[in-house]
Formats: sequence, structure tokens, C-alpha cells
Amino acid sequence: MNSNSKISVSGDFLSSKSMGKDGGSSTEPIKCIGQSGDSSVTDVSGGDSPAEAVSGDSSLKKRNGKAIVCSDVPSTKTDAVVFFREVKFGPQEGVLMFRLIHFWEARIPKTKTLIGLEMLLIDGEGTVMKGFITPGRINTYLRHMNPGSTYRLNNYYGSITKKGYRVADPDVTISFSSNSVLSDLKDSSIRFPEDRFRFHGYEEFEAACDLGGDLYDYIGHLKLVNDQIPNENLVLDEVELASSRRISVHVQTQDGPVMKLNIWDKAATDFYQKFKALGKPPTVILVTTVNPKRFGGALTISSLSSSRVFFDMDVQPTREYLAWFESNIEVANRVKAEIVTKAETATIGELFSYMKQKEAKVAWFECRATIDDVVRGSAWYYIACGDCKTKATKGPTTLMCKKCGKTEISGVAEYLTKLTVYDNNDHASFVLLGDAGSDLIGKKSSELVESYFEANDSVKDDHVVPVPQALIGAIGQTRTFVIKVSKHNLDGKTQSLTVTKVLPPDVPALKGNIEENVDEEPTDERDEVAAGSVKRSSVGIESGETKRAKSG
Repeated sequence: MNSNSKISVSGDFLSSKSMGKDGGSSTEPIKCIGQSGDSSVTDVSGGDSPAEAVSGDSSLKKRNGKAIVCSDVPSTKTDAVVFFREVKFGPQEGVLMFRLIHFWEARIPKTKTLIGLEMLLIDGEGTVMKGFITPGRINTYLRHMNPGSTYRLNNYYGSITKKGYRVADPDVTISFSSNSVLSDLKDSSIRFPEDRFRFHGYEEFEAACDLGGDLYDYIGHLKLVNDQIPNENLVLDEVELASSRRISVHVQTQDGPVMKLNIWDKAATDFYQKFKALGKPPTVILVTTVNPKRFGGALTISSLSSSRVFFDMDVQPTREYLAWFESNIEVANRVKAEIVTKAETATIGELFSYMKQKEAKVAWFECRATIDDVVRGSAWYYIACGDCKTKATKGPTTLMCKKCGKTEISGVAEYLTKLTVYDNNDHASFVLLGDAGSDLIGKKSSELVESYFEANDSVKDDHVVPVPQALIGAIGQTRTFVIKVSKHNLDGKTQSLTVTKVLPPDVPALKGNIEENVDEEPTDERDEVAAGSVKRSSVGIESGETKRAKSG
């Protein structure tokens, strides 16, 4: 070894090739983290003992009271190159060569405490194994790690792979130890596979649902994206994504059942960025390491922090699937996008029981109930932005929309009507939101509002707008309501359940998409329905005020 080069110390990353393909020493100089100028020593103070830190023979000296490693003594030790299948439990000294497929932070879900950095690695035989770096060692290696690059690892520890949420088959995990040395692998003669996937289908995910076992990959063609048919008119709202941290898609595998897939956090951001770069909705999607859960009675798969997202031409499996799709369009389109979702039927009591479940999520149900009364003396509609239906806010002289960012909008009246209902065993409060009121009585809220003000033009601004007779006439009807169990229900902020659709009297089952593109019900207005009167305002609508819909 060149006398001016350095021997790596504990936890170092070697930024150039340090060993030959056969594991023997290379004459090519090695540059370690912290190397500068022609200094021939590396400070190892504050780390592990030099005996543990240095691979091979070296001499130790002291400078300013700190231990240093002198690299003028060549190493005579040769480590054998091993494959992943040869890795055992406990300390290992063999040399590993691999491609870094992917890495991610592992955190405790509730506290968000960092557990460590997890990696997916693949060796020259195509075996995939998980890697792990403890939090205290992450900064040493992270700045040198690049997905897709190849590396050499000396000195590591074979630890037991956790049983839950496994991302690879082997029971051994490659853990970086105190004297691990990671270096770039520059040997172009070694050919590593780019990736390897573990695909599951509907029946396999159904069998693994809620078991917290291995995380498998899923591939299919898109039927819906955020409840929209994937065509040239599909628009994804970046602001909404930042708020919800989720993209919801419905995916079908060839001619199999349609599955709902929730893509969260970084995976959702990756989906959005790929969507923008593609310039059109993808046909095929592949999401790795998904977790099957049952929400609202339906099987749903969700991405985790380890998940990656691929589209049409990104990787070989998506390219092959796209080729199949283009040759079998009739088969792939047997299931229509408009009927890919179906709400579970639930009684009022079952809805309340679901809301109490620890792992309950936002979900939709069909509930058959009889209308006992319409709450009067309070708001039965709110003024919304005519474009996005978000609650309009009052500006100095105009109505504004926070979501659209517009300072002058046209206000539109939207239903926000509270009903008391009952079935054979229980009572509940339902809130008709958006078009659900039109489903019930066959009239738009804007028609009723305009009719009232036309007939009562002389009323004062503080006049309470009464509940129209058309709504009161619905008392006594037994209907099937599509109920959204919302975040407010799960957080315990309200027991009132949101109605997004009311099915026709003679239709027992829903034939369309039940997850309407309706924003979370305006919290303040919904609370106002139960709490107090709503008065007319001549300019805008604030919490507790109702007005004639008008242009800014």
C-alpha cells in the first residue's frame, strides 16, 4: 500500500476502490472520510478502540493525547468475498459486494422516534437482503449512499430479521457494526441485478390481511386516481396532497379483482412527481412493500416508509405488464372504473363500534335508517366556493377561497343539514353534505336559498333563514345513506356522521363510486349546525352566518 494513503478507521466509508475483486489488497490509493493534504494519520479519538477499528496490522501513536492510526505499515490480511446466502448470525469478517437498491428511515409509528436506517441490498447472485444502520452511525454513511450504486462492505454483523413487516426473505439482516468499512465498488466486471420484486395478488393479500407479516409488492393497471378516471383531464392538487399526505388509487391486476391502494407520505410525493414528469396518467403502477389491512370491511393495501412507486416504463415488470395490457385491452377493461368501489353495509350501532376501533380509518358505509327529524333553528347550508366547494371566507368587500387562493369568487349554497335518524336499535345524527341533500329531496340548495330570498326580500340581515318545507317533508322516510366516517369521528370531536349520498328509495345497493370528491365537511359550519342560529350577512359568511349566494 502506498505510504501516503490511509487505513480506514471505525465506521469509515472508503470513497475509492480499496480491494481487488478477489478480496486482496489493491495498490490503488484509498481516501477516507476526513483525509486532507498528505497527512498520513487518521484521528480515531472518541470512537471505538483502535484494535477494533483497524483491519490488518498497523502501528499506533499518540498526538495531543489522542489515538491516531499510522498507515505506513501495509496490511497483510486478506478477507474472502462471500455471497448473501453465506451470511451467518454474529460478527462477520468476510467481504460483501452488493448493489444498494433502496434505503429509508425506520421510526416508531406513534412517537416517530428514529430506530435506524434500513436498506434493501442485492448481491451478484440476485439474492435480496435487508441492511441496517443504527441511528448513531447513520451520518457516517448516509452522505455516501446512492440507490443503484455498488459497494463493498468489510466487517459487519449478522442480526436476526424481525418477524413483522419483513421486506426480504432471509432471516438474517446485515447490520453495520462499530468497525464496518464501506467503500465504492469500481470493478465493472461484476454484474449485479438492478432490482428484484416479490409480487402478491388479491387472494394472497386477503390471506395475509391484518397479520403484520411480510410486505410484498403489487402491480396492476389503474382504474381510479383520487376517485378520478385516469385520462387526460386528471388533475392532482399539490396543496391537497401536502395536507392529506395521501393519494388513493384503485388498481386491477390483469382480469382479477380491483384493490384499493393508499399511497402515503414520501411514496405519495414520488407518485406526484412521476405523474408530473410523465405528463399524463400512467397505465401501470407498481408499488413495493405494501401492507394489507381491512378498513370499513374492505381489503385495502397501504404503502409504508419502505415503499417505492414505479410507472409504465420504469422497470422491467412494468414494461412487461404494459405490453400485456396493450395486447389485452378488452380483458383489462372488463371492470368499469365507475363501479370499482362498493361500500359495506352497516347498522348505526356497527358504525359507532367501528369508530371506537383503535386502528379505524376514514371509510365509507351504507346505512339504512329512518329520518326522525330535521334540526331547525340553525344552519342548513353554507356558502362555498363555486369551483372547489370549499367554505368561502369573508374578505373586506368580497368572498374569498383559501384553497383556490382566489380573492374574489362566486358563492354557491351547499347543503349542510343535520338530521336525527334511527334504525331498529339505535339513534344517530346525520349531516347531509353537498349533493346528498339534492339526492334526498330532488332540489339543489341554491334553488331553495334563492327562492326564499326572492319571496322574503324585505327581511332584515339578522333574520334566521328557516329550514325549507322540502326538507321537513322528508321526515318519516326510510332511505339508504352512504356514510363517511371522518377524521372528526375517529378523533372523538363529533358523533355526527357525514352523508355523502342518499340512494334512491328503490335501489338497495350502490352501483357507482361512493367516495365522492367532497372535501372534509367544514368543521366550524358543521358544529354550528348543532350549536346555534345562522344569520344572514350582506357581504360574506363567517362562522355562524348565512347569506344569499352572490358574486364577489
